[in-house]
Amino acid sequence: MTVNRVALAMPLAYNPAHHQRDMDYSKGILSGFAAIFLAECVPGSWLVFRDISREKATGLVALAGGLAESVFSPPFWLLAVLFFALFYAASRLRNNLLRIFLFWIPTLTVAVFCIAVVALF
Repeated sequence: MTVNRVALAMPLAYNPAHHQRDMDYSKGILSGFAAIFLAECVPGSWLVFRDISREKATGLVALAGGLAESVFSPPFWLLAVLFFALFYAASRLRNNLLRIFLFWIPTLTVAVFCIAVVALF
């Protein structure tokens, strides 16, 4: 049996199947990240401000307590799963224009906003 030494010495060539698989993983991770952040910020921020005004608490401790409390609530996880399903379905669309407007723009905007908020603290 002969071994092609040139093929062994060269790095792996570009494989479109590997690229598609990696892109699917990336879209799933980005969908999950955006879904969790949106589920935390959309209803969570209103509940936090309501609790702060009710308890007259101030500072980041009140804010962090309210956000941590919302993570353990069932509505948070229902919204997270709903947002994930919507983003992941939008990422699988065949129409490029719809995929850009329904997946790439919202998820990347949420991801950049989340990184900016985390960078502020």
